[in-house]
Formats: sequence, C-alpha cells, structure tokens
Amino acid sequence: MKNIGSSQFKLPAEAPVMVLPNALLLPNTLLPLRIFEEHYREMLDHALGADRVFCVALLKPNVQNAASPDDFFNVACLGLIRASVREPDGTSNLILQGVARVQFTRFVQEEPFYIARIRQVKSKAANLVESEALAAKVLELCEDQPNASAMMSQKLKDTLPYLQDPDILSDVIASAYIHDPYKLQRVLDEPLVSERLRMLIKYLRKKAK
Repeated sequence: MKNIGSSQFKLPAEAPVMVLPNALLLPNTLLPLRIFEEHYREMLDHALGADRVFCVALLKPNVQNAASPDDFFNVACLGLIRASVREPDGTSNLILQGVARVQFTRFVQEEPFYIARIRQVKSKAANLVESEALAAKVLELCEDQPNASAMMSQKLKDTLPYLQDPDILSDVIASAYIHDPYKLQRVLDEPLVSERLRMLIKYLRKKAK
C-alpha cells in the first residue's frame, strides 16, 4: 500500500466526521465501509465533491448515539476515499485509506452530519534506534501468534518485514491484530512511536500465552 502520509498529502483545515460504534481507522491502513444512513449519504456526497476525505471517530463506551461531540473521542483518523461504488438503492461501498492522526479543535457543523476543524497529531520518534529495535521485536512476536497466518492475509504478512518505518509498522500491526476498538483508540491516541510499539509488544505477548 502506498504511503500517503502528511509529507505527501495536504490536510484540509476541516473535514466531515463519521462516528462509528465498533470500528476504527488507523493511518496507512484500509477500512471498507458501507454507507446507508441518509445523513452519511449526504456526508459522502459532500466529501466526494470536495477533498475526498472524512474522519472516522469512535463512539465512547456505553453511548448509543453521537448526540454531541462529547459522545465520541476527539482524536480520530482522516481517511481518503480510494474507491466508492454507489448501488442502485442509494447505498455506497467505500474503501477508505488512513492518512493521518487528527484532533478535533472545534465543530463548524453538527447537522445533518458533523464537520470539524482539525489539526494533525504528528508522530514522534525520539530515538530511532530504539524504535527500530522495538519494531523488530513486534515482528518477532507476530510470528509467534497462534493462527498467525489466519489472522493476517498472506500479502500483508509478506509485506511486513519490508516496512522500514516503525511509525507505519506500528499502525499496520495494530490494525491487523487488535480487534478491540478501544484498545485501538489507545494506539491512535499515542503520538510517541516507541510507546505504541511497547503497547503492541505487551498485547502480543499476552495474546501468545
């Protein structure tokens, strides 16, 4: 998958927001979506007519609907619409690619869908040598996972050793192995690459037992 990080993609000042109860997008990963609710159909039309981007935000635990911005996390992932197919019934199937971590600074619209002012949350790699060592450990632990080949597509598994950037690697591994959206949110919230990798090491070690 082509990396379209912030060095190659100019983030807009604001973007629509889709709030989901059990799914999350991370940078440099793909998320298939089916758009069927009327307000999200409007959101999709808006996005396709502008920058082809929108944010995916996670609904907070024990909340049924996003009645206000307090009902969902304010760190999200901006996604680029890579493919969009509209069905005869008006629904659409999308492939969304994560572009960048973002934080909502304020909302300029709440109805019929949210539009937020956003700022990028940049990853921090304080010590590249340490991050590379931690990334190597993550890859090693991936091989030790029960049913590892079933958990990841062979194409992705073959690609992982060639992901030289620990930042990208941490998000790709997290998206592939962590299925709890609130654990994924903690990965998304963490700007320090080494800490994300440590979180993954702890998670993978526990899962391998």
